Amino acid sequence: MNIKDIKKEFPIFDNKVHNNDLVYLDSANSSQKPKVVVDRIYDFYTKEFSNVGRSVHYLAVAATNLYENTRVLVQKYINAKDPNEIVFTKGATEAINLVANTFGQKYLKEGDEILITELEHHSNYVPWHYLRKSKGVKINFADVDENGDISIESIEKKLTPKTKILAITHLSNVTGSILPIKEIIQLAHSKNIPVLVDGCQGAPHLKLDMQDLDCDFYAISCHKMYGPTGLGVLYAKKKWLEELPPYQGGGGMIGEVKKEGITFGDLPNKYEAGTMATAQVIAFGESINFINKIGIEKIEEHERELTKYGEEILRKNNSVKLIGNPKNKGSVLSFTLDGVHPHDIATILDEDGVAIRAGHHCCQILHEKLGLAATARASLGVYNTKDDLDQLSNSINKCIKIFNS
Repeated sequence: MNIKDIKKEFPIFDNKVHNNDLVYLDSANSSQKPKVVVDRIYDFYTKEFSNVGRSVHYLAVAATNLYENTRVLVQKYINAKDPNEIVFTKGATEAINLVANTFGQKYLKEGDEILITELEHHSNYVPWHYLRKSKGVKINFADVDENGDISIESIEKKLTPKTKILAITHLSNVTGSILPIKEIIQLAHSKNIPVLVDGCQGAPHLKLDMQDLDCDFYAISCHKMYGPTGLGVLYAKKKWLEELPPYQGGGGMIGEVKKEGITFGDLPNKYEAGTMATAQVIAFGESINFINKIGIEKIEEHERELTKYGEEILRKNNSVKLIGNPKNKGSVLSFTLDGVHPHDIATILDEDGVAIRAGHHCCQILHEKLGLAATARASLGVYNTKDDLDQLSNSINKCIKIFNS
């Protein structure tokens, strides 16, 4: 795998930032886009555009076929059993809201419990919080340990006879912890509890196999997978999609509409109301092709080596404190710097063309548990190199000098 050649496929790296080469270390926020994805959107709008699933003219049929081809690509990429288990949404946030809303509407009542963890992104807490208000359910939190991990034991401790669903991250966007998700799912299923996995950080960096994981729901953010913004994927076992009610009503999701009542469309149309993000879906097919061409296993290995290297050089700096030391770590390096606010770190690094994120990373509960208001975070993608991490280290040292002068 030649990273220099891969990097050339991303037009953004042809640009300078403050007269410096761009060192992009914010892929956990959103990844950059290869030219094939950008070109695919342009080509669709200029040569192939039509709405999908409606008309029977040439452009409409061709666009519909392209749209459905991406569904099959996603199915194969995550090894789902059936392409009809793939629902396109406007983001992973909507995917989780879809499950929380429909599952809550059908199955939850006052006094029921939902289990999440202290690692969760707000998108895997707030939708369940709404049910706390509307249904009177209780939300329990599995505890994060001092290493930034969630153990199977911490999950088991919080499961009760009233727990109706477990919603849990695959890979923490703060500590980098890769949870033992398969074992956690097995534990929950042994108690007849369905599991939703927030795969926003997992899907771009880990090989996925839905049939092996056996989760009930898995949410994916396409813009973190070198794909377009405004698009997400919900994987759901067919039985759930058949049992749960529609999330939204409108064109495209109906069977028949009569004065006496309405029937809903077949799967997955039942959950894809209105005009979908056709160009984004079709371009996301190119994102998957891009990942497949390199090989997700090679991407995993590359990012694992980079993460280890990044930890090594940052630990040599006595002013840097890395956040979390999980047993199995993804490509996230969150840290603090003695006497320097994370937003100041990010601002100074930006002057050198180094792009990181600062803040609570939509994980306020976790930061509160850690006793921190904010952290700085460098996160990796396929295009990153050891040189990028060396520049990160050099810019951090520059930051230290500024605040110690």
